[in-house]
Amino acid sequence: MTAPPRLVPLLEQFDFARERLTGRLAGPLMDSGNGVGIGVTPLTDDEYVWEPVPDCWSVRRREAGPGPRATVLEGRGGWGRDSARSPHPFPPPFTTIAWRLSHLSEMLTLRAGHTNGSRSLTRADLPVPGDAAGAVAAFVSAAEAWHGALSGTDDAALDTVGYSTYPYGSDAEDLFVDVVWWVNQEILHHGAEIALIRDLYRARRP
Repeated sequence: MTAPPRLVPLLEQFDFARERLTGRLAGPLMDSGNGVGIGVTPLTDDEYVWEPVPDCWSVRRREAGPGPRATVLEGRGGWGRDSARSPHPFPPPFTTIAWRLSHLSEMLTLRAGHTNGSRSLTRADLPVPGDAAGAVAAFVSAAEAWHGALSGTDDAALDTVGYSTYPYGSDAEDLFVDVVWWVNQEILHHGAEIALIRDLYRARRP
């Protein structure tokens, strides 16, 4: 199926952002933005959960319980992601690479499932990786799922309010084209944050 013309630039932006973030995390090369490859070392487990400041939100072993100002560990399995029921703490806690990757993977997987899947997945259904390699693999899989959900989208779908029934956002009240735009900005801004944390980790002093 040919994508509607107004969806094409959004798809291209999404693909560029996810590929650049994946390269920034996994290496061995990442696109510098102008087509020049830059060498990158893969994300390590220590870097994955590195806390640049005290009292970060992160992913944690479930038996350890939530971190500072968190009240729940989201997800399924032996690890969970720090969270709190509304209202969230203010100012917001600084979050680790682990937290941000888990957030992105959950958002992409659940939005895909609530667009062209069973529309039944919840946060409690998704495992939270406790290691860097597992988290990168989960992000790659989640991004593929979202791209697949968009591949069959036509103009009528883009103009449909509630085409996505993702339960942790305003999707039920939004045009689907606005949801697609929102997902792109999530990848772009969290990807930039993750890249900055990688830079800080590399430049930290002993």
